[in-house]
Amino acid sequence: MLRRHSIIPFLLFLITGIGFGQSTFSGKTIAVTMDDLPLNIASRVTNSEMREIVERLLEKIKQEKTSVTAFVNESKLEANGKRDPERVAILKLWLDAGFDLGNHTYGHKSENEVSVAEAKEDILKGERTIKELFVDQNKKPKYFRHPFLHTGRDSITRATMYQFLDSLGYTVAPVTVDNAEWIFSAAYDKALAKNDLDLMRSVGQQYISYMRSELKYFEWMSDTLFHRPIRQILLIHSNRLNSFYYPALCSMIRAEGYSFISLEEALKDEAYQSRNTFYGGGGISWLERWAITRGYKGAFFSGDPSAPQSIMDLAGVKSE
Repeated sequence: MLRRHSIIPFLLFLITGIGFGQSTFSGKTIAVTMDDLPLNIASRVTNSEMREIVERLLEKIKQEKTSVTAFVNESKLEANGKRDPERVAILKLWLDAGFDLGNHTYGHKSENEVSVAEAKEDILKGERTIKELFVDQNKKPKYFRHPFLHTGRDSITRATMYQFLDSLGYTVAPVTVDNAEWIFSAAYDKALAKNDLDLMRSVGQQYISYMRSELKYFEWMSDTLFHRPIRQILLIHSNRLNSFYYPALCSMIRAEGYSFISLEEALKDEAYQSRNTFYGGGGISWLERWAITRGYKGAFFSGDPSAPQSIMDLAGVKSE
């Protein structure tokens, strides 16, 4: 996943730095959203492996008693170019467990890079299976998550795509606690491929430490922009890493004073009605979009934590 750091370098020279520290506010809440269902590495695992990972992940989520809204890539339900009934059955496990599913498009195409027509087609193709699964529940998919958090390369594209999503009845699912968890996931899978248990443990521990730093950064940004703790929305992915470390992640978040809420509850926060003129650039947090809209520049964003170089090297990733 491409992230916010692609826009930060050109901002850094504009103003002098501002530090960040502990929030002084209480009543902190956060909603968990999970992308790339049924599994981020669907193309590289067998159905039995996918089921094993997904069942373990769902078990951990239920264990933690957290609400999760999860977003589906329709193409990950296919095998050999055709929709695989077994993979659809694995996806249905999420609904059976009581979690909501949203549209994350068919092929995870960036709205910054493809035509409007192609982006619209990817959205429509992305709702096929979730619509069918929702029939028994007498409802329709409600939430949409932009691939890469890219919302359009220019203002016209952004406005056009938002109007299209609105016509389909979708609510865009924003993200405030953005992060490079996807890099840790790739590193964890590489450590597993090496059959290096110590390395896997190290990646997992560094993942939790890194996510704590990201949570603190966006908490500071919330306090700075709104003078209070807004209802945060966390982005993570359906992957092997979280199938083992989700409880540790939740424990860390609770230790930082947060309680868990649903995406629906989070979106009731009036902060999500804030003016947002951001388009193009990287896939950045909505907090950063609101800050840019308000005129914040440069080193205001410089406190954003980065994944350790050793993790990036293990993952085979050159930049966030």
